[in-house]
Amino acid sequence: MARVLTHMTMSLDGFIANPDDGIDELFEWYEGGPVEVPSANPDVKFAVDPASADVLRELTDVGALISGRRLFDITDGWGDRHPVGAPVVVVSHTVPESAAERWPRTTFVGDAATAVERAKEIAGGGDVAIASAKITQQALDLGLVDEVCVSLVPVLFGEGIPYFAKLDRGHVLLEDPVVVQGRRALHLRYPVRR
Repeated sequence: MARVLTHMTMSLDGFIANPDDGIDELFEWYEGGPVEVPSANPDVKFAVDPASADVLRELTDVGALISGRRLFDITDGWGDRHPVGAPVVVVSHTVPESAAERWPRTTFVGDAATAVERAKEIAGGGDVAIASAKITQQALDLGLVDEVCVSLVPVLFGEGIPYFAKLDRGHVLLEDPVVVQGRRALHLRYPVRR
């Protein structure tokens, strides 16, 4: 059965970027080994350790990816080629001018619930990944997430953009994690308890 999963690389103290959106220290594990993992975007290369390669292959084997507008803008929509190779659904209150021409594989919707619904349609039975802290929080509040994935890296930011924040619905219980030790990252996959 298709899952809705989230994945972010996170500092030990819970941040997915520093205050000015810097991620270099977080993404060190993407260049931490000899195993090349193909990317659908020719501008993005992965060379990781063997354990991380298995994790990365599984996390990128999705039928659709959900992003927030902020990340989409920072990356300029990945040139309409997200590294996972799947179509992207962006949650945004506005659609950029000439979006259909610049990003024909990208769909814009107004809220997290619609994004998950549309991404599932696009994925056609494949998994859906959420790559946005705010959209993850909204989807968790709505009960739409099946698995929370974290690539935990050995750096402390002290401040920045958190992966998790206050959940409106209160606590979300997770099952015991699947744990994979990689080089420069500890990969954790937590099924959401139903």
